[in-house]
Amino acid sequence: MKWEEITELHPSRFVLVEAIKASSSNRIRQLEDMSVIQDYENPQEAWSGYKHFHKMHPTRELYVFHTSRSDVEVVEEFFSGVRQRT
Repeated sequence: MKWEEITELHPSRFVLVEAIKASSSNRIRQLEDMSVIQDYENPQEAWSGYKHFHKMHPTRELYVFHTSRSDVEVVEEFFSGVRQRT
């Protein structure tokens, strides 16, 4: 689903999406096709949903956005430290 479709179906909501088709260029991740996993009223619920799904499926490319955004480009930041699982 394209971002424009998501914003029409879920106006003024936070959405947890999975990137189905994405590409990177100059450290910008462009999400071309997405699937909505869940929509939420507030950001705390959205981040709780993100953490829940990410813990169950750590290899899936998940994002939380508010549908008031005009686009969904993401700046890629690379982590080069030690991660601790909880």
